[in-house]
Amino acid sequence: MVPIGVRVTSFVAVRLLEYSHFLTDKIVMPTFRQLLKNPRKIARAKTKSPALTFGINTKKNRPVYYPSSFKRGVCIQVRTMTPKKPNSALRKIARVRLTNGNEVTAYIPGIGHNLQEHSVVVIRGGRVKDLPGVRYHIVRGVLDAGAVEGRKQQRSKYGAKKSK
Repeated sequence: MVPIGVRVTSFVAVRLLEYSHFLTDKIVMPTFRQLLKNPRKIARAKTKSPALTFGINTKKNRPVYYPSSFKRGVCIQVRTMTPKKPNSALRKIARVRLTNGNEVTAYIPGIGHNLQEHSVVVIRGGRVKDLPGVRYHIVRGVLDAGAVEGRKQQRSKYGAKKSK
């Protein structure tokens, strides 16, 4: 309510006067009773790769906490995607349906690949900074994802065998 004798020139000023008790510099703390009724919640870290964190309980048809480093899946679609603003390219990605029922977008690392629809792949966590929504990488040299040909250095990252 606006005090008597105060001349208000705008609607915004009226609102500021009405809600001025919220704008005070007092430190607002919960009372003991409020804490008993509604205790403080523990802040949990949000996972960066949720598809690797949960499995599915098929009997109860609900997610169950089942973290793993890798998950197997089937490629639904293999295509290219353009990166965010300063960069320019055609990055190779695949839409993968995992064994836990989740459907994710995964990046195909390395130069050239042999993946197509219905290829069985293994994914790991790890985002691609300039591709929005891509939080997973396909592991090269495992199942249907072939190794990168002619790779001499960092071979373990691309599944390449030692050349003789």
